[in-house]
Amino acid sequence: MLNLNRRERHRLNVRSQILDAARELFAAEGYEAVTMRRIANAVEYSATALYQHFKDKDTLIRELCMIDCATLAESFQAIAKNPAPLERLREIGLAYVGFGIERPNHYRFLFMSGWIIREEDLDVMGHGNPQQDAYAFLLDTVTEAISQGSFQPYLTDPHLLAQAYWGSIHGAVALHFANYGDPWVEWRTLEDTARLIIDTMLKGWMK
Repeated sequence: MLNLNRRERHRLNVRSQILDAARELFAAEGYEAVTMRRIANAVEYSATALYQHFKDKDTLIRELCMIDCATLAESFQAIAKNPAPLERLREIGLAYVGFGIERPNHYRFLFMSGWIIREEDLDVMGHGNPQQDAYAFLLDTVTEAISQGSFQPYLTDPHLLAQAYWGSIHGAVALHFANYGDPWVEWRTLEDTARLIIDTMLKGWMK
């Protein structure tokens, strides 16, 4: 039993190393540019050994997506306890930025690497469940704010508002990744930029 547990720990450790290496490659080079052989080389395994853990690239990226989506969704769970939807919206935006700062490879993989979730994988990944799906949580929060009459009367499409909010914050994070440190610009912190975007958007939407 001891040997079996040791083997299982080793197997899980190798699997974790493979996923970490794959995430880093996808984040740096994009989904299409990365092959299973590249991932195997990164962890100094043969491609044959890699296929013992993941039968193909789609299987690997599906598991990686499930793990990273769950990590992002978990960061929102404390926010869910706040009963005020406008306050939750602000906290969601800041948590999204925090996720990018604290886990840049996770962020780049999920939102900047060019992979697309297959329709047949949606249910497995908790699509539509606010406890597993960060977009569903954002959408539910926006919908609640609309139903409470918190926004201007012409703002009635929750998907439009959720995507505008998400897109604006994502733009700040992506710009930070791409250009921060460039001496051409006197940069402010990503946190300060994001707070201004969030506060300005919400103030403009509110009655």
